Amino acid sequence: MDWEIVIGIETHVQLSTRAKIFSDASTAFGAAANTQASVIDMALPGTLPVLNKGAVERAIRFGLATGGTINRRSIFARKNYFYPDLPKGYQISQYEVPIVQGGSLAIHLKDGEKIVRLTRAHLEEDAGKSLHEDYHGLSGIDLNRAGTPLLEVVSEPDMRSADEAVAYAKTLHALVRWTDICDGNMQEGSFRCDANVSVRRPGAPLGTRREIKNLNSFRFLQQAIAYEAKWQIETLAEGGRIRQATVLFDAETGETRAMRSKEEAHDYRYFPDPDLLPLEVGEAWIEKVRGALPELPEAKQTRYQHEHGLTSYEAGLLTQSREFAEFYESLVAALGGGHKLAASWMLGEFSAALHRAGVDVSRSRVSNERAAGLLRRIEDKTISRRSASDVFDAMWDGTLEADAIIATRGLKQISDSGELERICDDVIAANPQQVADYKGGKGKAFNSLVGQVMKASGGKANPAQVNEILKKKLG
Repeated sequence: MDWEIVIGIETHVQLSTRAKIFSDASTAFGAAANTQASVIDMALPGTLPVLNKGAVERAIRFGLATGGTINRRSIFARKNYFYPDLPKGYQISQYEVPIVQGGSLAIHLKDGEKIVRLTRAHLEEDAGKSLHEDYHGLSGIDLNRAGTPLLEVVSEPDMRSADEAVAYAKTLHALVRWTDICDGNMQEGSFRCDANVSVRRPGAPLGTRREIKNLNSFRFLQQAIAYEAKWQIETLAEGGRIRQATVLFDAETGETRAMRSKEEAHDYRYFPDPDLLPLEVGEAWIEKVRGALPELPEAKQTRYQHEHGLTSYEAGLLTQSREFAEFYESLVAALGGGHKLAASWMLGEFSAALHRAGVDVSRSRVSNERAAGLLRRIEDKTISRRSASDVFDAMWDGTLEADAIIATRGLKQISDSGELERICDDVIAANPQQVADYKGGKGKAFNSLVGQVMKASGGKANPAQVNEILKKKLG
């Protein structure tokens, strides 16, 4: 009998505020250790937290974007545990009443769409960081991250494979960047996933889960879940028992290993924080945030299909990021239309160039205005798509505009019917066997003749006209 993998994901999303959630210390990345830790972050006696309004607004934005319920009244709690990088001896979080409850994300898989339900999203502060290198056998504590605003997004255990988990994480990552609540920088710790993994026989109750902590890349998330699920299945198949635990993923070995037994909620002794009043969010504030939301990816995809005539696949790829979609829309605006051409070019040559250069669309060497100049010459058949690729490569590597490159390299397409007919006549006369094969029903021979004409014209012949002229001459 097969095993079923059950996965839920908890994601720590670092909110894009300039200051921390309960102090005015900076959240900028990369500062020297302990230079961005205020007296509040260090928990000096007599200090009191003051809630950052920007963090609350970003949580509301997320709740609206995912269709969750914004609780008009939520409570901050103290999550008690002792660790050197937690100076207060507790973490301020939300437990019984979070700011966002429910909601969902639609993830796109090879065999269709799947809805992953969200349990909650709550505000909390990050802890500091323990440093173990270059301290002569000792450990140091950096409190720069202490108090950094986080939105912890908790999914229901709706995913059934590592691929589904990665698709969910990528969708969530794209959404928090799209709505500008997080920069999504996984290398800097702005987006970290904890995966809760268990296995069971199909239809059986949920198995015992183990939580894989602090996965900061999609590749590690996939590898960690795959290994953990395989380990659990083998353990159970051999008669062993799974004990609830927190585990770490070793990227060098590709294995997970137990770190400690998994705590339950009661182990943290949650209670309402007496230094913070209940958070009350009014309808006017919610509507103001709603009005400032950008058009969301799903809505944009639907519009691209209905108004631009694009396929679901094309619309999905064009909305892979807000910047990519904005480049597409700016390109269409500069062209005054040409939706299909713009989409085809962006998902083809343009995406390939970005990939080769290892940059995202915001660092493209060709602006949308310059790209529009190239696509206009495809539209008016001045150049072929094949020649357009050469022109684009030259634009990427230099500063010349499309028209200048076309003129300098003599790439203007031959559309003169008289000249094309002469070239076609020469090719037909020089290839009697291919002509006979075509007339005998061999379709590939026609393609070969078209290729001969294109070669004879130096690649400048208009392919559509060549096809038309050859078919007419060959009967």
